[in-house]
Amino acid sequence: MPAAPTKPSAAASDYGESALAQCVTQLVRRYLRDLDGNADGAELHTLVMHSAEAPLLREVMAWHGGNQSRAAATLGINRATLRKKLGQHRLE
Repeated sequence: MPAAPTKPSAAASDYGESALAQCVTQLVRRYLRDLDGNADGAELHTLVMHSAEAPLLREVMAWHGGNQSRAAATLGINRATLRKKLGQHRLE
């Protein structure tokens, strides 16, 4: 069974950010810093969404032992959408 969610740290709750949001913030800042001002045309939204979706799907599927119906419910999407996304990321 999954562990109960933990309360966000004081720093996270001070800014209204979850630990996940803080992680994304740090990674995006580092990525932009690494681009060193050359962010034009980087299509950052597409990059972040594509980069995050595959591991999200993989972990939720593993958590539910490959049960697509339960994984789709956890993700808040229908099973057909999950199957489509699994195919797009070659995670079938």
